[in-house]
This record gives sequence, C-alpha cells and structure tokens, in this order.
Amino acid sequence: MTRAGGLYDQDFYLWTQEQAAALRHAKTSNLPLDWENLAEEIESLGKSQRAELSSQIRRILRHLFKLEASPAADPRAGWRSTIRDARVELEELFEISPSLRREAEGVARKQLTASAKLATGDLEDHGESADTVKARLTKGGFTVDQVLGDWFPQLPG
Repeated sequence: MTRAGGLYDQDFYLWTQEQAAALRHAKTSNLPLDWENLAEEIESLGKSQRAELSSQIRRILRHLFKLEASPAADPRAGWRSTIRDARVELEELFEISPSLRREAEGVARKQLTASAKLATGDLEDHGESADTVKARLTKGGFTVDQVLGDWFPQLPG
C-alpha cells in the first residue's frame, strides 16, 4: 500500500489536502484530466469535514453557555445530552481525520461569538438573562478541554 493510500485510511482530511496539492502539481503531465476541478473536488471533501468540526463545536459551545447561564432545571438534561452527542460525533470525526483535532482550539475560538449569540437568543426567548454568557465571553470563553472533554458547568446560583 502506498503512503497516500495508507493516509487515506488513517487521516482522510489530511489525505484530501495532500491529494489536491499533488493533483495541482501533476497537471503539467499530458493526461487528459480536468486537474483544477479534480483538485477542488477533493479539497471540498476535506472542507466538508472541517465544516462538520465547526458545526459540532458551535453546538457544544451553545449548550455549555446555556447550562452555565440558565437556572432552569427542566432543559438541562436535554442540553447535556446534546453536548454528549456532539462530543461523540467529534470523536468519530477525529478517528477518521486525526489532523482535525489540531484545528479544534482555533475553531472553538472562532465559533465562540456565534455560539454566544445563539445561546443569548435562546435564553432571552425564555425570559432569562444572558449576563452570564457575556461574562464568560469577557473571560475568554471555554477551553478546548472543556469543549471536547467530559466537563459540564454546574447549576448556576
């Protein structure tokens, strides 16, 4: 098995990036291939995995914000369940594409503001204050370990 073939099985995301670069480099050959579109299509496969990473991290952050801010008892189990589900989805993604784990911290920082806005809207829709969300943002948000690990905020108050 070639290195590229082995990489395909070990880290799909990294494989897509390397293959796109290799196709662009090889376009000087005389093969009748649509090199640029082939490279873009392969790259888009990796981009979809990165989009999945962003989506799941945003989902976790949104619910972490709500757990930390809301005194409501009823929705907490559902929020925790959603977080656990998203964490499992991410672990599966990291198994397929381990190189994406390196991107998690940057993605979490990038998704922090959007997640806070979504959580603030959710809380305000239910007549709850979003002051705790704003305070958490001021402190810099959540760590990547809090997002990916098994940590949950305690009940406020």
